[in-house]
Amino acid sequence: MKIAVEWLLEFVPAAAGTDVAVLADALTMGGLEVESVSADGATIEIKATPNRGDCLSAVGVARELAALRGLPLRVPERAPHPENDPQSLPVRIDAPDLCGRFAGQVLRGLNARAETPDWMKRRLEQSGQRPVSALVDISNYVMFETGQPTHVFDLARLQGGLQVRWARPGETIALLNEQTVTLDEHFGVVADEAGAQAIAGIMGGAATSVTLETTDVVLEAAFWRPEAIQGRARRLNFTTEAAHRFERGVDFQRTVAALGRLTQLAVEICGTAETRVGPVADHVTELPGRNPVSMRLERLRRILGVALSSIQVERCFERLGFPWRRDGNVFRVTPPSYRFDLQIEVDLIEEVARIYGYENIPAEPPRSRAQMRVRPEGRRAAHALRRDLAQAGYQELVNFSFVPEAWEADFGADPAGTVRLLNPIAQQHAVMRSHLLGGLVGNLRYNLNRQATRVRTFELGAVFTRAPKPDDAMCAPQAVPGVFQEQRLAALAYGPAEHEQWGIAPRPVDLFDVKGDLERLLTPLTAKFTADRHPALHPGRCARVTLGDRPLGWIGELHPRLCEAFELPAAPILFEIAVAPVLEIGVPVAQEVPRFPALVRDIAVLVDAAAPAGQILDDLRACARQDGSALSAVRSVDLFDVFVPKPSAASDNALLIKEKSLAFRVILQDTRRSLTDSDADEARAALLSFLQHRWGARVRQ
Repeated sequence: MKIAVEWLLEFVPAAAGTDVAVLADALTMGGLEVESVSADGATIEIKATPNRGDCLSAVGVARELAALRGLPLRVPERAPHPENDPQSLPVRIDAPDLCGRFAGQVLRGLNARAETPDWMKRRLEQSGQRPVSALVDISNYVMFETGQPTHVFDLARLQGGLQVRWARPGETIALLNEQTVTLDEHFGVVADEAGAQAIAGIMGGAATSVTLETTDVVLEAAFWRPEAIQGRARRLNFTTEAAHRFERGVDFQRTVAALGRLTQLAVEICGTAETRVGPVADHVTELPGRNPVSMRLERLRRILGVALSSIQVERCFERLGFPWRRDGNVFRVTPPSYRFDLQIEVDLIEEVARIYGYENIPAEPPRSRAQMRVRPEGRRAAHALRRDLAQAGYQELVNFSFVPEAWEADFGADPAGTVRLLNPIAQQHAVMRSHLLGGLVGNLRYNLNRQATRVRTFELGAVFTRAPKPDDAMCAPQAVPGVFQEQRLAALAYGPAEHEQWGIAPRPVDLFDVKGDLERLLTPLTAKFTADRHPALHPGRCARVTLGDRPLGWIGELHPRLCEAFELPAAPILFEIAVAPVLEIGVPVAQEVPRFPALVRDIAVLVDAAAPAGQILDDLRACARQDGSALSAVRSVDLFDVFVPKPSAASDNALLIKEKSLAFRVILQDTRRSLTDSDADEARAALLSFLQHRWGARVRQ
């Protein structure tokens, strides 16, 4: 925001004669950054932080300057303009959650063709505002001076009284910027009997705007609740000076004073012998409460590292103009009506630091209380997953949590579970991500465009979906009720399996390479991979990953449809898993080292060709874990051979056409004695019997 220096000195006359660079440095060191000073020193450009809406005016900046320099602030209290017309315009507030205060005043017999004074034009131009006409310039001037946006309606073009309400879905309005926009129920409007005539806190309508022919006007100043204005202008793809201020909060106690200033200037500049001034109609619904904020002197000293006395703190609050009282070593400060950023203790500590001067705080290393927290033995940290993947050659990425809505549909997200943003910063960031795969594929496309040929990336982050119920136990404590927030881990591999070298023939990475990386990552846990379908993965090269009975995630090759959409020369291999189950690794248990030799037995059986080998292996291992004398010595069961004959090779004496051969290796060992051949044969027979009854297997001859 640009502001004329002479305008500031009008409210801080004691600063007159001080070099502009000194004033600019004082504002910058106090947290109100001065980005530039004009060559002639007449204007300064200020960058106010988003929480300091009170500094978006000449009075606001002057108030800061006076507090930082310890100078008196001179804001004249102007008496209301004398009224000589009893008529006023009826106003009804139907949306108290939109408008806390609405003040209006009718002026008749004005000369809209009056010339804007040169001093006002100069100050507006120095503020970056182009002069338009007298009534418009006066309204803009009051906004830049007081921080209170105002509006001027042409009374002759209004039909009936004014109504403050929420817009109706599909309601349209032609604006002053020559745009016609369609509103919904999230926009506030000021309407008459004909419909919406202004978008609350953003812009007025063209239908009731003042012209050079205007003689009778309605002046309006209102307090629109910040939460009712925030993001609305952005949804219309533009912003305004009024919206910039209202969404940060304006001084709701000075609404009538700003209206009085508007009336005074309008009468002085555009008044005629026939000018009549109506009464001020001040409609108040409910204004924001000003709850006292407590600040402990001990806490202040610990954070700043300076032993400030209570007298010094009192002087800081007095310079800021904050109402306060002191109970022992606790200050209770009531935030002024123009300060919406003072809510917690550290806000007051920051104010004291600004007035005391950051340059007066000694540069000492901070001291904090450290407490050692021991992680349970049966749990590993999420950082360990990052470290393990990095050691496997993957590079970590951090993607934005806001993604295009099209990505959610392309990667198979449930539309009912999509979390949409009420106020997206851009259309390509309209929803919260429900998966990590889209971000990794987008990163791959970005790297391929830059000549990368071998890509290994991963991301550990949160995904968001609608929760089955608001009090879902798996929701993070800081999550919004009704939104399921889960930490997930995803990885992508693309290109050659190994870096090019003379000893290994080049080959592309495949599903089993990444499956091996995932299995090593999960160690000591053992995951189960079951062929299944996922909307984002190749229908024939995809598996569901589970830990016991708990679903963990997915692994597979990217779907050809998505490869085409992202213009990928080859399909990458991806996996995405939940993080929480992987962190619970259990406590290691020491076992006795066997002193007796192990016995090995192989079992070769013929089963139906459609029978899943992985499921048969799982069933066989489960059978071996059952209590029983014959199987108590079984230590491991592994599948080491699968043979599916060609149709021409099948015969009645060997494998049938619809059969396949599976070979399992069984290792037996006892910690108390040496096993005999009869022990091994008995265990082998028990396992064969199980396979025959469970899967209809027959022994391969």
